[in-house]
Amino acid sequence: MPKGILLVQSNPVSAEREAEYNRWYDEEHIPDVRAVPGFVAARRYRVRDAGGIKAGPSTPSYVIIYEVEADDFDVPMEELGLRTQQGRIRLSDAIDLPSIVAFYELIE
Repeated sequence: MPKGILLVQSNPVSAEREAEYNRWYDEEHIPDVRAVPGFVAARRYRVRDAGGIKAGPSTPSYVIIYEVEADDFDVPMEELGLRTQQGRIRLSDAIDLPSIVAFYELIE
């Protein structure tokens, strides 16, 4: 089955709401997205400097990588959009929108 990733880079709206932003992602958003057929895993990362590599001032603080497996990637992505429009997947006001979002397919 073809594999891909949905990559989302984002920031909390403020330092004061960062804990709320992280709770929303970990306790609500990730489980809701993982419930969409085709979304098989999710991992979050926080930016940091390492080995002389420094993030630029406009680099988002967080990235989440959702792993997707589907014969047709449009199917899970359209279902994700539908559930969001219906309010079944809620976007928190603790996230600074717009996020940077891209879908990538695995090169084999």
